[in-house]
Amino acid sequence: MSVEIERKFLVRDDAWRAAVSRSTRMVQGYLVDVAALAQGLARASVRVRIAADAAWINVKQAQAGIERLEFDYPVPMADADSMLRELCKARVEKIRHLVPVAGHTFEVDEFLGDNAGLVVAELELPATGASFPRPSWLGRDVSHIERYYNVNLIAHAYRQWSAAERAGEDG
Repeated sequence: MSVEIERKFLVRDDAWRAAVSRSTRMVQGYLVDVAALAQGLARASVRVRIAADAAWINVKQAQAGIERLEFDYPVPMADADSMLRELCKARVEKIRHLVPVAGHTFEVDEFLGDNAGLVVAELELPATGASFPRPSWLGRDVSHIERYYNVNLIAHAYRQWSAAERAGEDG
């Protein structure tokens, strides 16, 4: 069994860009009905993702919080292309930037398309209470706010958010 412990933050400014070690364009789609996930009717999200020259299927426990069960399985690129094209109603596209900070690597996701303008930083940790660096560009912790989860960005894209949602005043 695999457990992912991940914190998610808004990004305050572009200062992180100077420390980027690698950037990869990613596209992912969900094989489980996104509406069912949003309504709490599914126990897991199932997505297919392509990043550079790799593809995989990911199964993640559908619950809010920083600690969730997660399983990743590599798949052939042609299969992933077919699944994205034929089985996924919508996709999330982003550029993932790896940003090393004091022995940790933040994954800064710069969303594209209907989610353009949204930039979040994720950090995987070895334990829920593990300490980690907080660079000046790291903003509000949104780990428990479901609208920032990739699966929810399909159903309610960033461009559709109200001014209050964008400002983080309602969550």
